[in-house]
Amino acid sequence: MMDATKYRVGYFPVSEKYNKWVENDHITKPPVWCSVDMRDGNQSLVIPMSLEEKLDYFKVLLEVGFKEIEVGFPAASETEYEFLRTLIEKDMIPDDVSVQVLTQCREHIIRKTFDACKGAPSAIIHFYNSTSVAQREQVFKMSKEEIKQIAVDGARLVKKLASEYEGNFRFEYSPESFTGTEPEYALEVCNAVLDVLEPSESNNVIINLPVTVEMSMPHVYASQVEYMSENLKYREFVTLSLHPHNDRGTGVADTELALLAGADRVEGTLFGNGERTGNVDIVTLAMNMYSHGVDPKLDLSNMNRLIEKYESCTRMHVYERAPYAGALVFAAFSGSHQDAIAKGMKYRSKHKQHIWNVPYIPIDPTDIGRTYDSDVIRVNSQSGKGGIGYLLEQSFGYNLPSKMREHFSYICKSVSDHEHKELKPDEVFELFTQSYLNISSEIQVTDFDFMRENDAVKINITFMRDGEETELEAEGNGSLNAINNALKAYTGKEYTLEVFTQHSLQGRGSQSVAASYIGLMTQNGKMYWGAGTDTDVIKASTNALLSAFHNMLKEI
Repeated sequence: MMDATKYRVGYFPVSEKYNKWVENDHITKPPVWCSVDMRDGNQSLVIPMSLEEKLDYFKVLLEVGFKEIEVGFPAASETEYEFLRTLIEKDMIPDDVSVQVLTQCREHIIRKTFDACKGAPSAIIHFYNSTSVAQREQVFKMSKEEIKQIAVDGARLVKKLASEYEGNFRFEYSPESFTGTEPEYALEVCNAVLDVLEPSESNNVIINLPVTVEMSMPHVYASQVEYMSENLKYREFVTLSLHPHNDRGTGVADTELALLAGADRVEGTLFGNGERTGNVDIVTLAMNMYSHGVDPKLDLSNMNRLIEKYESCTRMHVYERAPYAGALVFAAFSGSHQDAIAKGMKYRSKHKQHIWNVPYIPIDPTDIGRTYDSDVIRVNSQSGKGGIGYLLEQSFGYNLPSKMREHFSYICKSVSDHEHKELKPDEVFELFTQSYLNISSEIQVTDFDFMRENDAVKINITFMRDGEETELEAEGNGSLNAINNALKAYTGKEYTLEVFTQHSLQGRGSQSVAASYIGLMTQNGKMYWGAGTDTDVIKASTNALLSAFHNMLKEI
């Protein structure tokens, strides 16, 4: 049985005066991004990436635009050590990119880390020790002063070794488990580290505030970050960094609010892979900014390729409903949603809108390499006429009359329902073709000739059925009306030509194809539909008429 009494608040709120961040309603510029896919992300995999996979993934991160990439914990494994040496020795690190390495505040680990970084064109030495109450009491059994001394000694050693080793080095310090640490004490430890490292205009230092485990609601973390930002020494020469995890499912919210509170930098992974419930999802963060008109300075325009590389290298899966990246996040199955999207897209096109404001679709899917036909309008038993009609129009150029779209939607939904599957665009088009388009009827028109007399159009037309041709004359107020009257006379059937629409399907001029749609209503009020295409508009209309007539005969 669940027992909530065993849990208590394990975090430390700060004074209410550190909530000025609430006055900011959105993020106005992107942070410095640091990918930790190959450290946090990699160490959380059942099967960590091989050297070849890490090299492949590193190239992908460069393509996306990361300028800071944590490449591993080189003192922890031979693969991570070899990976870093390969990057350096094969000159694979661009001039504007810094690799970052993680090390505990332990002398032999720090020294091996510098061995791995020797000759690096630009490396961030990220050292850390845990400062939380739980870790101090249960793991290290040390006082606050002793824990602070570990951090200070680590800072002294990295500063010393940086002057002795070949390479260009920056420093980053993390009070691990910051969210479980008293803010005043975390500030004391960070300032002691900064006193050793002596930040300056030419020596920017990163102070990283990890949400190693989420303990509070996001606004609490934001106020803690604001407190640190306003009280850190050397603040103008310090980059304040965030490293949120996602234990409470609010890693993105933690990060966004903390950026409002003064943070400058974010460490995370492309799709949120990381220990336990994961690190913060950089794709979601970046696309959230993008959707507010802020360029995140990351290129996510080929999302499908990123997903493919991520899944092949990590053997993880991007959830279908993951924001922006998921296979179904732009998909509309609901008929009412599809109708609103279709009308929104037509409105946008008609009014030549630049600003994106389409119902139910927060960003333009084409911005990240998705398409409207296969990613937005998806057809199943819940779909409606608007979405199905829009799919036909966008993918194949057919703009059905409203009532015909409704009739066709029931055909599609019935097939989807009985076969328990989604219908792909090609399957929808095949159904359309089978149900309406240029249907080969038992009655055919083999020849016709028109002549206009006063306000009437006379036709000399030849029908064929069962191989036998019959020639007759008829007239009407137009070409189609004359053909229809001739068909009635030939068959003796009573009905009304209720709907006729036509448009150009493709191309221009004499080679364009006309698409025609006809609805025939019988005396009992039932409508039968047909569609026809041809480079000759009269023949296209005739094909549509015969297709509709064929569908009517099947039920009469």
